[in-house]
Amino acid sequence: MKRLHGKKAIITGAATGIGKAIALQFASEGCDIGMLELDVATAQDTAAAVRASGQTAHVVACDVSKPDQIKTASQELLQQLGSCDVLVNNAGICRFGFVLDMDARDWSEQFRVNVDGTFHVTRAIVPHMVARQSGSVINLASWMGKNAVANYSGYCATKFAVIALTQSLACEVGPSGVRVNALAPGLIVNTVMRDEAEVYMKARGLPTAADREGNIPLRRAGTPEEIAKVAAFLASDESSYITGEAINITGGSWNV
Repeated sequence: MKRLHGKKAIITGAATGIGKAIALQFASEGCDIGMLELDVATAQDTAAAVRASGQTAHVVACDVSKPDQIKTASQELLQQLGSCDVLVNNAGICRFGFVLDMDARDWSEQFRVNVDGTFHVTRAIVPHMVARQSGSVINLASWMGKNAVANYSGYCATKFAVIALTQSLACEVGPSGVRVNALAPGLIVNTVMRDEAEVYMKARGLPTAADREGNIPLRRAGTPEEIAKVAAFLASDESSYITGEAINITGGSWNV
């Protein structure tokens, strides 16, 4: 039997990149998928791929930076799915720049999406898990949530916050049988965020992904599919005694 057989997952930001890879990996392992998504048109392509694998898929429009939308969209998606066994808070953005130079709006926007979005979606979905005494929450953090670097000041700050939120929530809902973990990816290619970073770095003569790969112990960047496989493990009963962790998926690298 597939290890996610019969489970139902809600994923934010599943139209492309890591979120899409997680949706497809979960579906391949028997999980039905619900998506809270800003880019609904592109998310429908992900939904079609999920359905092609034999699982159901639902897409509900939602901007996770807007709490009122989250509450309404989450209720709609829960009604469509019937329940939720796994929540993946994946939606995120990155704005580049030094602390002293970054536009305050860019700073705030990252917190609204990366931190506040995770907070509000969690508050909309996790009470249903607590009531059922079962569930797995997976938050997308970053290796930059453990080791800050220049040019990513705001992004790093949000991902440190996501890890802290993960650990606090794990303590709070653990007695109810709900597990909460984070993923901390390293250099991951084939994502919109990575493409945006490449443009920024090249324009300023800073190291690109190709330049950095040689410093990674495995000598390559990672892929969304490799993140998705770890997410599937955390969603499954195989990780039944793991909570409050931020799992590195970095190819062995810390500072690349």
